[in-house]
Amino acid sequence: MLVHPIPPVYDANSRILILGSFPSVKSREQGFFYGHPQNRFWRVTAAVFGDAVPMTVPERRAFLLRNGIALWDVIAACEIEGSSDASIKNAAVNDLSPILAAASIRAVFVNGQTAAKLYHRYTEPLTGRPAVTLPSTSPANASWSLERLTEAWRVIR
Repeated sequence: MLVHPIPPVYDANSRILILGSFPSVKSREQGFFYGHPQNRFWRVTAAVFGDAVPMTVPERRAFLLRNGIALWDVIAACEIEGSSDASIKNAAVNDLSPILAAASIRAVFVNGQTAAKLYHRYTEPLTGRPAVTLPSTSPANASWSLERLTEAWRVIR
């Protein structure tokens, strides 16, 4: 059983909450979200906000907070093979109440189908907040080009 090693990013100015499923191996190694160089999260969100692509962990954290984005994952602990969302078993979910209490979150978004499925099943009944499912920025979602992803993700603005 792996426990989520990365704390959420948010502050009182966060207006949207983006949830992934569980950190990849690369993200766990780096200690921050979307650490795999082929994951398009940072390129997509930077394009949506008309910002430079943040490269370092401090730049990424500053980018999120500057743009009112709270970021975390649905899953607090699970069994997982490598970085494969499809292999996730025995998932326990994160408690979102500290984020929801500290910030005026106007919308919740989930990055990909696995995060959506888990959020709708376990978290939405607790928060009472629906989430908008966005196409995954994972390299496994190769059928979506960077341009198509960016267009779909414009709803977070």
